[in-house]
Amino acid sequence: MAGEAVAAAEAAGHHGGTDLVSVVVLLAAAVIAVPLFRRLGLGSVLGYLAAGLVIGPFGLGVFQDAQSIIHVAELGVVLFLFIIGLEMQPSRLWAMRGEIFGLGLVQVAGAIAALTCVGLALGFPIAQSFVAGTGFVLTSTAIVMQMLEERGQMALPKGRRIVAILLLEDLAIVPLLALVAFLAPGGAEVTVADRLTGVAMGLAAIAALVLAGRYLLDPMFRLLARFGAREVMTAAALLVVLGAAVLMQAGGLSMAMGAFLAGVLLSESSFRHQLEADVEPFRGLLLGLFFLGVGMALDLTTIAANWGLIAICVPAYVILKMGVIYGVARMTRAGHGEALERAVLMAQGGEFAFVLYATATQVGIIDGAANAVLTAIIIVSMALTPLMILLHDRFGPKATAAMDGVDAVEELSARVLLIGFGRMGQIISQPLLARGHSLSIIDTDAQAIRDAGDFGFKVWYGDGTRLDILHAAGAAEASLIIAAPNSREAVTKIAELAKAEFPLVPVLARAFDREHALDLVKAGVEFQIRETLESALVIGREALIRLGDAPEEADDVMTAIRGRDIERFAMECVGGIYAGRSMLHGNKDLAEPAQ
Repeated sequence: MAGEAVAAAEAAGHHGGTDLVSVVVLLAAAVIAVPLFRRLGLGSVLGYLAAGLVIGPFGLGVFQDAQSIIHVAELGVVLFLFIIGLEMQPSRLWAMRGEIFGLGLVQVAGAIAALTCVGLALGFPIAQSFVAGTGFVLTSTAIVMQMLEERGQMALPKGRRIVAILLLEDLAIVPLLALVAFLAPGGAEVTVADRLTGVAMGLAAIAALVLAGRYLLDPMFRLLARFGAREVMTAAALLVVLGAAVLMQAGGLSMAMGAFLAGVLLSESSFRHQLEADVEPFRGLLLGLFFLGVGMALDLTTIAANWGLIAICVPAYVILKMGVIYGVARMTRAGHGEALERAVLMAQGGEFAFVLYATATQVGIIDGAANAVLTAIIIVSMALTPLMILLHDRFGPKATAAMDGVDAVEELSARVLLIGFGRMGQIISQPLLARGHSLSIIDTDAQAIRDAGDFGFKVWYGDGTRLDILHAAGAAEASLIIAAPNSREAVTKIAELAKAEFPLVPVLARAFDREHALDLVKAGVEFQIRETLESALVIGREALIRLGDAPEEADDVMTAIRGRDIERFAMECVGGIYAGRSMLHGNKDLAEPAQ
């Protein structure tokens, strides 16, 4: 039976993968490999690549045509760019114009010049060297975006700079394809009119998409929301994304760029969040399928036959590209850590290289064998990226905050020591300063310290969880210590240290939740309060008044609620978190359906 199943799967793979068994194999490979690789700390991308290699033509042979899967799965990249576009309002995109056309252009131009030298050094003609190097310059949008998302850096400034460079690379594919046609034998004979026609078609496609987004998309979704079912809204979302991609492709631009622009045009629509929720499942599934296809396309026969050339080219391209990226980043005043991380993330070639190499093959710059070798070089570099990132995270420089304009704690003396100057510490400081009490304020966020200085505060850099810092901050001489950092573990550690070393100094602490409050009581603090307690009670009182209670009645109810909460907390201090359940007003009985 097992042999028959494998045979059926193989037959399905040989016939284009349309059989249900093929779908089961793809899903099983992803479900097994991705959690395993993430558990090992290798990331989901490498898991997909490894799974694709195992089930592809050079593994179990379940699938033979990896390129057909890649072509379908490239829609995952398209949908990913649409979701990124939804997060980029036009004003925000305009603010990034300097990074897109400045930082991105400098990096692409520098990398093309450097990587072309690899082919020239190996004795290849200039046209072939240019095509080979330029293909490697075009970074894998799919891999980098996935890595940024997994690392939680998409919304950070350094993540936005990488996204800006990727957008420029997407735009660059059009002139690069035109340049490849020009470099082809007889390509110089292409008329100026032909080139202007191509540019005009691209601009016309962009103009058509902008007009449709401005005047058609939002009214269409309003109409569908009024008369259509939920599945029709999902279909409309996919129609917009894929329609924009096809329009851009017809104009000679990349599908990913079309989807991105569609997302930008809908970023200020009231349907933005629903569109993102509708598209997200397709994006994740297709992007995973793309990585599986790349793993299947890793041609081990080509690698074995040309291992010497590939062994030279992969590290040469990767190292040179990293050097250019790092140099450009430092030239644009990025820190060493950010520059190195960007270089590692963007060191690989990308999926647009496949398009560039295929075009170069069609016009006669390279032959089929060279295309296979160059494609293998790109795929090997993509497969190495997760490993390079793993090595960077383990052995690279740890992120450190720039200390310009920040003073470290040194022999402070004040009546109150306030540790943590975030959203809660700032409010706590106001009544104390209003009454003229002296404050020593310390925090570990260098940028927040600089920002506080703009508002008239003097904050010192220091980690309150360290005993030597507490001594230097004047904890022993203070009349009061207030622990309010943005970490529950830090608050607990400060409370324990302060009560052990300075038992006569009262400690007031910020609690993150009820369980944390119990921990702080055990640590011996004189006073603790859950950070959301008072604001939640105020909202509850306002809700009662809005529902018809007189202010006096609402005050009586809130007094009773406070009393029950105090009594419940006292019971929990003795009997644990579940001891005071009887003091809660529950809604279970009210929610029971009528019989």
